[in-house]
Amino acid sequence: MKRLILFAACAALAAGSAFAHHGWSEYQADKPLDLSGTIEQAGYEQPHGFIRLKTADKTWLVVLAPPYRMESRGLPSAKLVAGQKATVHGYPHRSKGDELRAERITIGGKTTELR
Repeated sequence: MKRLILFAACAALAAGSAFAHHGWSEYQADKPLDLSGTIEQAGYEQPHGFIRLKTADKTWLVVLAPPYRMESRGLPSAKLVAGQKATVHGYPHRSKGDELRAERITIGGKTTELR
């Protein structure tokens, strides 16, 4: 009985975090943006990597793909470093005016598809 309760609790937690993690409807796919700037900060972590991209008018939080996908597509963590120039194509968040979900990123002349 204890195992059943533990299993049910773990399943509920996993389902809740999966639901919270995949909120892509919060991004405006009908309003794509292209941003260019300098990486101020980067994270290569689960569930998604990120960069803080300083553009001419503001700093954006750019949500990237999971690390395993970036690695398998040729974007290792060593490329996501502060001071590096980057261009991203993606979709702005509906309510957070400084957040973008990236579809692709170009660093050092190499474009990586993230989705």
